[in-house]
Amino acid sequence: MQLRKNKIAIGGYRYVSKFFLFVFGPKLFKGLNEILFWRFKKLIEGEFNNLHFKEFFTTFFELSYEDYKGKKIIDLGCGPRGSLEWANNSKERVGLDPLADKYFKMEGKKHAMKYIKSGAEKIPFPNEYFDFVSSLNSLDHVDDLDGCIQEIKRVVKSKGKFLLIADIHSFPTVAEPSNFDWNISEKFKPEFKVELEKHFEGSNMYKSLRENIPFDHSDTSDRYGILALKLVKN
Repeated sequence: MQLRKNKIAIGGYRYVSKFFLFVFGPKLFKGLNEILFWRFKKLIEGEFNNLHFKEFFTTFFELSYEDYKGKKIIDLGCGPRGSLEWANNSKERVGLDPLADKYFKMEGKKHAMKYIKSGAEKIPFPNEYFDFVSSLNSLDHVDDLDGCIQEIKRVVKSKGKFLLIADIHSFPTVAEPSNFDWNISEKFKPEFKVELEKHFEGSNMYKSLRENIPFDHSDTSDRYGILALKLVKN
């Protein structure tokens, strides 16, 4: 019964998504599509689960829960799940998203983390403010990749970290206009150095990291991959 419900919801999302793109055009479609995606996810799941985020922020980046104690954290493109709810030992935890006001009404009002409406191209905080900046499957969603990277460089403290999990795909889409390759870390140099870098097969962030199948770069076929990257600021 649940599988049937999931298939109906996914099919409905795809149909309505295409309709929105046709009616509203690419510029308005991007935000509407994100809201539509999360509403269909909520229809499938009921109350959003966010328990998996602790594993992503710790195990997959070879960090511990204690590493976040007393720290300031911001998650770029946070979505509505409550990606930083697990970090209740931190000093400050912020979710930044252009749709944060919508996400707050959808689910965020239940969360202890703060939601701020803004794109990652203009992070409304002072220089060297955060100990951790993260982007989990959101960096390719920004409209100005270089502008976003400059802002990340600006707001991370010295010895602070940038945590990235991203789809690697060969072409931009309306929802993911910023495509980049495995060498995205080069754009963060010389301010940052690589502390951890892993490449995985697949297009599903959660599944790929858990299955831990290394990306086979000798296979030159055009396909998605998942990049996990931990950078530390000099």
